[in-house]
Amino acid sequence: MANYYQILGVDSKASDPDIRKAYRKLARKYHPDVNPNDKAAEARFKQINEAYEVLSDPENRRKYDQYGDNWKHADRMDQARQAGYQRSRPGAGPEGFTYTWTTQGPGSQRSPGANFGDIFEEFFGKQGRTPAAAEPIEVPAEISLDEAAQGATRHIQVPTDGSTRQQRLEVKIPPGVDTGSRVRIASGDGRRQDIYLVINVVSHPRFQREGSDLRTEIEVPMTDAVLGSEVTVPTLTGRVALKIPPETQNGQVFRLGGQGMPRLNNPTQKGDLLARVKVLLPKSLSQEERQLFQKLKELRSVKR
Repeated sequence: MANYYQILGVDSKASDPDIRKAYRKLARKYHPDVNPNDKAAEARFKQINEAYEVLSDPENRRKYDQYGDNWKHADRMDQARQAGYQRSRPGAGPEGFTYTWTTQGPGSQRSPGANFGDIFEEFFGKQGRTPAAAEPIEVPAEISLDEAAQGATRHIQVPTDGSTRQQRLEVKIPPGVDTGSRVRIASGDGRRQDIYLVINVVSHPRFQREGSDLRTEIEVPMTDAVLGSEVTVPTLTGRVALKIPPETQNGQVFRLGGQGMPRLNNPTQKGDLLARVKVLLPKSLSQEERQLFQKLKELRSVKR
């Protein structure tokens, strides 16, 4: 059983900021760009993304805390659970069946009197059971960072269930996906086999991604860094103005709120863009400029 809290190295009662902080730290460490051709790091990165996708969403986290690995089936379990309660009431059913429940969080134990299989059997009937699903089909897909931010569409070919014919499917990739994200595909042919599009986001030449945040570097002339100025910063949707205060230091980072990646399952919320200043020293100085720098050097020496 995958314990998403253990994967991120946080307590089950960790706050949202703590979970986000832990994710960013691990994502930087295990990102494929940092660990090229490292299959172990790639697998770890996928686990980290999967854990964060669940724990960063309040509703999914609630379901996970209650049902653990079965959180994706929470709605159906709640329905079956309610049926169990109804059956336990006097006169509710001929058997007068009684079910005992405990919270099904990661590491918790189910009460001996409770069994999800029994409850589903009672609710749906033995004859209503469907055969176990086959191993899922995973189809790799590469997308750009811009597509990951805006959403994208891909067309894929998969075998038709039970035959050698190919079925062409259109897949809509939601905004906010990251490398390792899995997009479930509805085949429309009633198959008992899940199909997933496994995402790989290609590295961007200007931006580095950390969860829903982006990092970039902006070049600032030395005179602008010393005296203060206004520069334009590129984002995924255009350019924005940024005021550089006087005496800005090389390597200083400015946070531009809401200019990062959309959050998966909540694309109206976006992360931030972290712009790191790279101060450009002047080249090919004229004689007059050299004299001014010499004068500045003398003035600074007097202050020491």
